[in-house]
Amino acid sequence: MVGSKVDLLASNGLRVLSLAYRYIDPQLSETHPDYWEREQVDKNMVFLGLVGIYDPPRAESKDAVRECYKAGIRVHMLTGDHPATATAIAREVAILPADYHSNKEGPKLVMTAHEFDSLTSEEIDALPQLPHVIARCSPDTKVKMIEALHRRKKVAAMTGDGVNDSPSLKIANIGIAMGMGGSDVAKNASDIVLTDDNFSTIVCAVEEGRRIFANIQKFVLHLMSTNVSEIIALIIGLAFIDVDGKSVNPMSPVQILFLNMVTSSPPAMSLGLEPANPLTMRVPPRLAKRGLFTHEAIADIVLYGTVMGLIALGNFVLVVYAFGNGSLGTECSRTYSDSCDEVFRARGTLFTTLTLLFLIHAYNCRSLRQPQWLPKSLPSLFENKALVGSFTFGTIFIFPILYIPYLNTEIFKHKPLTWEWAIVAVSVIVFIVFSELYKFLKRSILKNRVIVMDENDDKEEETNEA
Repeated sequence: MVGSKVDLLASNGLRVLSLAYRYIDPQLSETHPDYWEREQVDKNMVFLGLVGIYDPPRAESKDAVRECYKAGIRVHMLTGDHPATATAIAREVAILPADYHSNKEGPKLVMTAHEFDSLTSEEIDALPQLPHVIARCSPDTKVKMIEALHRRKKVAAMTGDGVNDSPSLKIANIGIAMGMGGSDVAKNASDIVLTDDNFSTIVCAVEEGRRIFANIQKFVLHLMSTNVSEIIALIIGLAFIDVDGKSVNPMSPVQILFLNMVTSSPPAMSLGLEPANPLTMRVPPRLAKRGLFTHEAIADIVLYGTVMGLIALGNFVLVVYAFGNGSLGTECSRTYSDSCDEVFRARGTLFTTLTLLFLIHAYNCRSLRQPQWLPKSLPSLFENKALVGSFTFGTIFIFPILYIPYLNTEIFKHKPLTWEWAIVAVSVIVFIVFSELYKFLKRSILKNRVIVMDENDDKEEETNEA
């Protein structure tokens, strides 16, 4: 009878206490010193009843757990509570599906510590999935759970506050102790101390970490792809030989320095200030061994860099050979003369083209796959104020460099543009169209699978990477 009442209270998420009393004989307690020992006191009790205590989870816990599932992070609950209490609370915070019952067919998602500890390592590894909830936990159970996660090549983060949590906090990949209610032993054994004892703070930290990682990747992608474009233009440009048998450089040294220091670096650094993409938490966790240079990132660096370099070099060829007389002049890499007019105009066209392509490419790097230049995406171009500023600064700076006398011909080794602006405009349009088509193909071909928990069950859906 009492057992059924305990189960009834526990199934509603209540922690159950039993109340009892007994009468103390004053004379006997005085004549027998061992009377107050526990073995003597805890017997012959008169049962009064049961008390159910409800300790509600934080209001934001359910949303935080669901956000973890969207991010590909599985949450396990290891607790000392009664199995029925643990099951009810886990359902309430979405660790278990809302309709989960222990007698439901399928993987056993709730176990007691006795059941889990009785399994061998081989039997645990053979489970289709590890239990989401383990009740009546001991410190050894938590350690065994983390070891099981490690054998499955998972990165385990453990949260705890008590002294008995310290062994599992120590062996976890990331030990997180509670700063307000945690013991000093747990804090010393952990890697991170959570100052507000709030699980949702961990989710916010994961999102911020992913934002930083993504921004570093954007920075590297922009910087390296622009360098690839310059290398392609310079190496292929060695094939341009003047009448003296010397190579005519498509870019002067000062142009190269300007592109690297002024045109490329500020937009790249501005990408480090990008706000979190709404899809950041929908991307599955990255394997540590992949790092920044995934296959997709390497392909982007090579492809974007090659296209920008070939477009700019193509403009150089058009100005000299298609619209000019094909003359490469004499000593055009050193000084300006009348014979170098076509080369200096072509060099100015190449420089202007690369400058604009570098600035536009910074917006491409905001997302590996999401469009940036389609009509519905245009409002998002103004979200990053630093990027807008560097884009505006870089665009305006083109004109004094092109049109200020002596600075253009003697320092940068190029001439002002006139009709060549039409070539530059076409190049910009071609690059934007290429970028959007390339991202469209990636969205169509490459898919990431992430886990989304709803109130009824676990579901999987496909989404594109942020």
